[in-house]
Amino acid sequence: MQIAVTLSPTVQISADSFDAGLASKSVLSLEVGRERFRFMVQDSRGQGLYLEDYTFPSLLTERSVTGVLPEVFREHPVLSAGPWQEIRIGVNSPSFTLIPAPLFRKEYAGSYLSLMRGSALPAHEFAQSYTHEAEGFLSVFNMEHPLADFFSETYPLQPLVFIHQVGTLIQATADLDRHALTADNVYLFFEDEFVTIICRSAGKVRFCNRFGYKNVQDLAYYMLYVFEEQALTPELIPVFLYGEITPFAEAYAELSRFLPNLTFGQIPPGLRLSSAFDDLPNHRYLSLYGLGLLSE
Repeated sequence: MQIAVTLSPTVQISADSFDAGLASKSVLSLEVGRERFRFMVQDSRGQGLYLEDYTFPSLLTERSVTGVLPEVFREHPVLSAGPWQEIRIGVNSPSFTLIPAPLFRKEYAGSYLSLMRGSALPAHEFAQSYTHEAEGFLSVFNMEHPLADFFSETYPLQPLVFIHQVGTLIQATADLDRHALTADNVYLFFEDEFVTIICRSAGKVRFCNRFGYKNVQDLAYYMLYVFEEQALTPELIPVFLYGEITPFAEAYAELSRFLPNLTFGQIPPGLRLSSAFDDLPNHRYLSLYGLGLLSE
């Protein structure tokens, strides 16, 4: 027998003008992973008006994410609203790869992931893809059938767009790079002992990967290895930090020893947010904000 739990958001932002009754003219962006769930609502003008952030307690992580999400969604005044103009779902799953558009074949999507993983996808998973038209490639990632079924059943006959978390970061950094003062820029996104590294040159993705690390020495090694492989000079390249990292983090102290142009990133200029978001750290929600830029 499962014991019901009540989950409350660790962060909740709501603009005075927010009205869940206007869902049909609003976009709902959801980001889901094993240990986190976040969502944001944008109005008909694309302005962010509402945000909630959940961290699943450690006792719950033994359950699958589809075992926890119903507790969040049940009778939630915003998540149960609808129908929505569009629903965008960012999936933080373990496996992803980028395939150049001319080489991509839908029937081989599972094979691309199997080659990357070194093993076939298990029966409860399937390969999902998202086209990054401006970049000239597709992101291919694993999804669990129960998770896809959960959203399809929760929002029946509503337009659902699935994209990997790394894909949302690609979208967000594209917007940031359009307004950058330098041709070469590096973006780091931290979450749960993983760092996603995106290097852009003249607006194009030059390198994109995600690494797990157990200590900050490993993190520094990975970073310097990427810089060396990409022929980037650490002393010259701006490096922008995003995600679950603060100026007091050990990772920040270690990286600042090698990367003198290390700064915390800003909100993508192409995203409009209500003043209710002003107290949030600008660098924290880049992947969620990337969902809000998918139509850009």
